[in-house]
Amino acid sequence: MSTTATVTGVDAVIDTYIATWNETDPVRRSAGIARAWAEGGSYCDPLMTSDGHAGVDAMLAGVQGKFPGFVLKRTSKVDHHNGAVRFSWSLGPASGPAIVEGVDFCALAPDGRLASVVGFIDRMPS
Repeated sequence: MSTTATVTGVDAVIDTYIATWNETDPVRRSAGIARAWAEGGSYCDPLMTSDGHAGVDAMLAGVQGKFPGFVLKRTSKVDHHNGAVRFSWSLGPASGPAIVEGVDFCALAPDGRLASVVGFIDRMPS
């Protein structure tokens, strides 16, 4: 698969989305974002927001800088219908317990890529 090819299927889109959170190489992360996100895609959770590929890339680089060595993992199946998606996730050290847990709710663009992601944080340190 070329780095600019789009992914197909909801599970593949979400797996690519999760992989971008963990990809520290800027070129590979940017290619993953292009595969998983529609051009005007947006992200928001209680702590941050971003818009478009460049905004998502900057947000992910910022999270990686703040939490080096942390890994985002999907912790539930991907549930979807009618262009809506939800799944649970955790964030923490690669070799340790999760520090943060939450759920993402996504809307898909007509081409199957992410149009929006709204994240909810269920557990995090105070």
